[in-house]
Amino acid sequence: MPIIFALVSAVSAGFVSISIKIGLKGVDSNLGTFLRTLIVIIFAAIFASIVGGFYTLSNMTLLGWITLSFSGIFTALSWLCGFKALQVGQAHKVIVIDKLSTVLTMGLAIIILSEPFWWLTFVAMGIILTGTMLMVIKPKSKTIDDDINENFKPHKIINAKSKSWVLFAILALVFASFTAILASIGMNSVYYGKEPVAAGAATFYRTSIVALLSLCIVLGTKKMKNIKTFSRRNWIFIIISGILTGVSWLAFFAALQIGNVSIVVPIDRLSIIISVVGATIMFKEKLNWIGWLGLAVLTIGTLLLLI
Repeated sequence: MPIIFALVSAVSAGFVSISIKIGLKGVDSNLGTFLRTLIVIIFAAIFASIVGGFYTLSNMTLLGWITLSFSGIFTALSWLCGFKALQVGQAHKVIVIDKLSTVLTMGLAIIILSEPFWWLTFVAMGIILTGTMLMVIKPKSKTIDDDINENFKPHKIINAKSKSWVLFAILALVFASFTAILASIGMNSVYYGKEPVAAGAATFYRTSIVALLSLCIVLGTKKMKNIKTFSRRNWIFIIISGILTGVSWLAFFAALQIGNVSIVVPIDRLSIIISVVGATIMFKEKLNWIGWLGLAVLTIGTLLLLI
């Protein structure tokens, strides 16, 4: 069952990066984050009300409240950094670096949660790192693929602004890695004999924190007035991304409750396949043969983790 939930999370998350890049085109990323978060809150509230589970929040210990709260804070920081990276950089590269959080999350799960591992785990991590480097490195020479693909031109012009996406993407992956660990601890840190926090309730609570932080940033930067600049296209794709995020989070949290982080996270990160393929179709961000090789290697490494 945790594998099924994780697969649902992966498929939903795979389309999130694509829809949000379209939704944020030409608008403020912080304001877009806040609006998307509101959609997730509404979705989670409806789900939790139908299925039930709000009462499970009262089962949490002080440690549970603290860790789940920080999970929300780190989620907000991850979103803000990730969306900024998507606005500045190419979607497929931002997505690849963000999914590298699989390796960091695995390491944290082994160290903090004492989850089981063996030598193949570290081999898989090495393969994932190799695949990631192949997808994001700058080609040193022109290839046949470059002559055919005119969209490869961004590699020719690199300035300080175009490189800033790397920093934001790295920050996003670091915050995302701690999010899963803290969420797992929070939902299972309950009083003896009490049931774990329901996925819908945990999603609602954590998303509320994300919304609060996003609102503070929007009000602090006085960007709320920019909501008038949102086109119908912006609204449609922000709403879609919010719904997809809600589905992904609910499935992800449900998987974390009944499965190990070291199993759930690798499956969830398979969303990279959908995201990268979608980026090549929607944004014409074509990969050369080295990039496709990197995606294949990264995918093999992720699947190897499941063994």
